[in-house]
Amino acid sequence: MKNSSVRIVSLIPSGTEILATLGLTEQIVGRSHECDYPPEIQNRPVCTQARLDSHAHSRKIHDDVNDLLQSALSIYQIKTDVLEQLQPTHIVTQDQCDVCAVSLPEVEKAVASLIHTSPTIISLQPNILKDVWTDIERVGNAFSVDSVQVLENLEARVTICQQKIQGLSLTELPTVACIEWTNPLMTAANWIPELVNLAGGQSLFSVIGKPSACIPWETLITSNPDIIIFMPCGFDLNRTRQEAKLLTQRPEWQKLHATQTGRVYITDGNAYFNRPGPRLADSLEILAEILHPEIFDYGYKGTAWETL
Repeated sequence: MKNSSVRIVSLIPSGTEILATLGLTEQIVGRSHECDYPPEIQNRPVCTQARLDSHAHSRKIHDDVNDLLQSALSIYQIKTDVLEQLQPTHIVTQDQCDVCAVSLPEVEKAVASLIHTSPTIISLQPNILKDVWTDIERVGNAFSVDSVQVLENLEARVTICQQKIQGLSLTELPTVACIEWTNPLMTAANWIPELVNLAGGQSLFSVIGKPSACIPWETLITSNPDIIIFMPCGFDLNRTRQEAKLLTQRPEWQKLHATQTGRVYITDGNAYFNRPGPRLADSLEILAEILHPEIFDYGYKGTAWETL
């Protein structure tokens, strides 16, 4: 079905990355304001905008998000005029998190308002790694593209990680806290605890496949993790470095085991951990490199992660 009659608008970065991995980049005619990878996608018309200021500080973003959700407003708006002009045959969106991208009801409402087209909506809903692989297969099937090779490559990378850590004893598996937001303090969940465990760590606080949750500051201090990794949602390495200061400037921070052993890290959460797409395989390798530098060296240090 790789022909010019297919016109895809992707309203979620992970969807865009899935389409690109399947060789469908040229069929993408529109994107969300957050779709930035692969780089060649950035010249496509933007079909969404945020109702809040993503440059505000963490607490303000968090409060604005809550206010919008409580007033039954989506955090993102769809530019229906742009959508109308693009006349897509398919729209890729998600129904996993109202904070991550346009909500499904919002997309359905926008599609209902279109005059000249009625595109097919493909909605992704990943909570664990297997769901992401299933989504890749589902998107492939929707456009008659074979996803077998792509999935075999991704799964092989996971298997390599697992094989390399097989000989480690329980005492060699560090306890890991992954910070998804700094104010309020939230730990990363869904596929993240699973990735931590696959990379040879013991994930603290979060449950695989469940949404991210707020934790009290005292809980982090009391649990005293071996490793702390910052991966705030939607932030790159530089912004994450700034965000980390909200916690690292607290007096108790210096007493933490991870701080004293130099095992606090920042990552580019926006490019990797926050996006349930093919780059979760990269995310796993990044974690493996952070957790077990004596075993893994993929070369991500300096671009995808740094020691804080």
